Amino acid sequence: MIPRCFQTVGRIDHIVSTTGAARFLLLAKLTDEDFRFSLANKLMGQINLVGIGLDYLKQDGSITLTGGILARQPMAGSAVISLVNAGLEGFVRAAALEAPRGIRINVVSLPWVAETLKELNMDPSSGKPAVEVAQGYVKSIELQQTGQVIEI
Repeated sequence: MIPRCFQTVGRIDHIVSTTGAARFLLLAKLTDEDFRFSLANKLMGQINLVGIGLDYLKQDGSITLTGGILARQPMAGSAVISLVNAGLEGFVRAAALEAPRGIRINVVSLPWVAETLKELNMDPSSGKPAVEVAQGYVKSIELQQTGQVIEI
């Protein structure tokens, strides 16, 4: 599906991935399937996008992946998500060393988004507004560095 999309569009300047699901459960309740789902979806889904997308990016293009604050500030229930987010950060640092044609690869480390917290009936004051979060992606595209974790 992804290769067909790129084949239809042709060469592009930038790829931004904001996709990927991972399970949020207390460690005692996590199963191997929860780990498999999260690793296959949020981690490998984005890694595969990089592998495919490199062939379709123009010279000096960029790829921005989405990680999150739980890589560095875990909380109860975040074992799998913390693992996946930390894995994305490590992958980006290493993959950036091998990207061809001046292509940059970075990851945006998302905080809690205020609008998401509100939808979850949680206090949104501890989150950042979506408009502010979006600026992290703009920064990644405009940043002339690679292998970076962009904290918002």
